Amino acid sequence: MIGAFLAMATLFGIFAFTSASPVAAPITVFFLGMALMLPTGLQMRLMGVAGDAQTLAAALNHSAFNMANALGAWIGGIVLAAGLGLTAPMVVAVALSLAGLAIFLASLWLERYGTPHAEPA
Repeated sequence: MIGAFLAMATLFGIFAFTSASPVAAPITVFFLGMALMLPTGLQMRLMGVAGDAQTLAAALNHSAFNMANALGAWIGGIVLAAGLGLTAPMVVAVALSLAGLAIFLASLWLERYGTPHAEPA
């Protein structure tokens, strides 16, 4: 999953440069589509840590993806409206991918080194 986050960030960055090319742009988009294995990995991880609340966790996972979709489109629209150019949303996409990676790494760290949960009485 770390590789998927990094692949997406890298491909979004590459697309910022290849988007003007009628040959390179579709190739980059093809590989970007191949890098979208992230939702499956996140769903599998979520099911592994959700315990007895797998149904709720799955619903929240889909909700989180919808929120991320809306957030990315909204921020992308802001940079376009600001006149930063047509490739500026790709810079936003790189930043959001790396932010997602940071959140994922923090969750791994908390799982391993976080405060242990108290046993219920």
